[in-house]
Amino acid sequence: MALKYHPDKNKEAGAEEKFKDVAEAYEVLSDKRKRQIYDQFGEEGLKGGGGGSEGPGGGFDGQNFSYSFHGDPRATFAQFFGTSNPFDAFFGGGSGVPGGTQFFMQGDPMDTADTNPFDIFGQGFTDGHRIPKAQSFSNPSSPKRRKKDPSIERDLPISLEDINSGCVKKMKISKRITDMSGQGRTEEKVLEVKVKPGWKAGTKITFEKEGDQFPGRVPADIIFYIRDKPHKTFTREGVDIKYTANISLKQALQGCQVIVPTLTTNHNQHLDLTAQVINPKTTRRISGHGLPHPKEPQRRGDLIVDFDIKFPSYLSRASTDVLSDILPD
Repeated sequence: MALKYHPDKNKEAGAEEKFKDVAEAYEVLSDKRKRQIYDQFGEEGLKGGGGGSEGPGGGFDGQNFSYSFHGDPRATFAQFFGTSNPFDAFFGGGSGVPGGTQFFMQGDPMDTADTNPFDIFGQGFTDGHRIPKAQSFSNPSSPKRRKKDPSIERDLPISLEDINSGCVKKMKISKRITDMSGQGRTEEKVLEVKVKPGWKAGTKITFEKEGDQFPGRVPADIIFYIRDKPHKTFTREGVDIKYTANISLKQALQGCQVIVPTLTTNHNQHLDLTAQVINPKTTRRISGHGLPHPKEPQRRGDLIVDFDIKFPSYLSRASTDVLSDILPD
């Protein structure tokens, strides 16, 4: 009845009043003394003083007891459910509030025609009456007591080309969904990771509560971490990328022109180093040909060029004599 007439779910006229009646009935009938007075003297005796303190013979003398409902049904249900909204028991975020879509039950939790909606708390009913047992107040499966499963973490390797332009990666997952009876099914889902230009390695993308679903537990988050996929031409240094040009010792000594590739196909850059001596510590920067800044994609880092000088494996005596004459000590 709480589920059926709760104002967050039922907008029909009179539903809120029925909700209050349900709360009052629960408050009376779940209390041993109030219920005994009600059973013996009815509602009039309960509220008008017809019941009372317990007499010597085990009955009530009808003199000193009077009950009135405090008027706040949400407070009553906060005691039972651990929250004023009983739908938190069926949804990860609660029905009637944004994000409450993480079912762990099969079927419609509002369909109470053949089932007891309070059975989710593991409580039966006593004496043939549909009244929850008193120990439900401290039931360990209350929504506030549900533990969240540990996060599932995975690396997501991304190429420098995709970091340069941005991309969408579709990740297919399979998760197990188990209902209150222990029956389970496997559900497949595609998660879309929208990689923005310039994202750094280690960037964290979280999909909340997309893990396996079990009764009484909050599904795990699935977390992806961006990782740089190794590149055959470049290495990454923040928003800069580095390229190593291979040149001969002769080119290093005489100077040369170097063609430098970029992340954009057919947009090579030319470095004119003629008449220059290139040593192993020489570097050159080509501005604006690195990766986008994550927070300012219109700005880019640099393309850094360093040099790997190939030395000859052997020199003849004549060659070393010539070099000895022309090269300084």
